Amino acid sequence: AAQLDVSRETMRKLETYVGLVETWQPRVNLVSPASFADIWMRHIWDSAQLVPHLPCGAPRVVDVGSGAGFPGLVLAILTDAECHLVESDQKKAIFLSTVIRECGLTAIVHNHRVESLPCLEAAIITARALAPLDRLLPLLATQLRSGTRCLFLKGAQAKAELAALGRPANLTWRLHPSLTNPDGSVIDMLVS
Repeated sequence: AAQLDVSRETMRKLETYVGLVETWQPRVNLVSPASFADIWMRHIWDSAQLVPHLPCGAPRVVDVGSGAGFPGLVLAILTDAECHLVESDQKKAIFLSTVIRECGLTAIVHNHRVESLPCLEAAIITARALAPLDRLLPLLATQLRSGTRCLFLKGAQAKAELAALGRPANLTWRLHPSLTNPDGSVIDMLVS
């Protein structure tokens, strides 16, 4: 809360969200059991570190492979962004809808595979632990257009994943150090 300067109401929404993850975890594998004990650092703060990278206003954010809602639901709670959560697993999509309802959010859940969706015209696309970049970018082909910015939370393999891409003419990127993982990075990628 201190890092992000959030209100009590926002903090209550984050606490409700964490409580719902805890309640649903035994029925739906939302996060690894080992990481649940440190959910605030490993999942909430890890997702929240994207907030300063979002443009001003209320951009349309598409979170792909949302799973338990990291980072999409955290961004929906912390910002005015129009968040679309793409999750193909029906149980996880129901969980996401439950959090949206319980926290009074306006996010939208798409219970589909991202490659089957028409372009959602996102300003920002996020993904966390979905796939290596060489597999992720083809999945996002229908969503990527000139001006789309991607924010991918990656671990120690970020540089290797970028190297495997070569230098596509329509992509530029920067690496930002992760605030939660000394070996991790946020890949900030722009489609031209």
